[in-house]
Amino acid sequence: MNPSVHPSSIVEDGARLGAGVSVGPFCHIGAGVALGDGATLDAHVVVGGRTRIGARVRIFPFAAVGLPSQDMKAGLAEGALTIGDDCVIREGVTINAGAEEGTRIGARCVFLASSHVAHDCRLGDDVILSNQVLLGGHVEIGDHAMIGGATAVHQNVRIGAQAFVGGLSGVEGDVIPFALASGNRAHLFGLNLVGLQRRGFAAERIERLRRAYRLLFARDDARVFSERVASLAHDFADDADVAAIVGFLRAPATRPLCAPRAR
Repeated sequence: MNPSVHPSSIVEDGARLGAGVSVGPFCHIGAGVALGDGATLDAHVVVGGRTRIGARVRIFPFAAVGLPSQDMKAGLAEGALTIGDDCVIREGVTINAGAEEGTRIGARCVFLASSHVAHDCRLGDDVILSNQVLLGGHVEIGDHAMIGGATAVHQNVRIGAQAFVGGLSGVEGDVIPFALASGNRAHLFGLNLVGLQRRGFAAERIERLRRAYRLLFARDDARVFSERVASLAHDFADDADVAAIVGFLRAPATRPLCAPRAR
């Protein structure tokens, strides 16, 4: 199937449109853009930079994707952006390009209205940003994480896979995988139990994660945190979920850890 482009839209020379691409009225597609098979731009969509958009991605009106970052140090240099297959980008969303490898977004992600992804972010698969979520530069989010509406995430923060951040939060610390965080400034409330149950985690699997969480943040444990992490790695050596938490905690980080609030 040949691409379908509305006569009012502009597709610059050099842009590549896959089979079955549909471009609605008043869109602008830059010369460095590649749209995967079956991608749809509804209307009034701008896509620029060195942007690669996967198959069957749908972009709703007034979204701006792949434009230069708002990083004052970078100026308005053209950057790169990669978006995986089957993503949904709703009205007014802005996703900025990044330097070098650029901003990278996995498959089946959903960006609700007016959410913002800054330069050089890394998002895994099946990530959901609710309305008006703001991600600073170099934020990393793991697979199946969900961020509640009107939440702001500080630059360089990492949010682990399967985590949930409640709405109206200000996140300035790293959130471990499988956790539930909320508040301004955000702190941990425990595990993302509802999300894990909805994704089919067995009761035994969730209980192991709960034991690991309690050991990690036990208030009566006098050991330094690195010793607790080492103990967790030893005691749950055959548990892939706990290994994911340990790996997250041992990975290089520039932000503090989001932890439970002290009583």
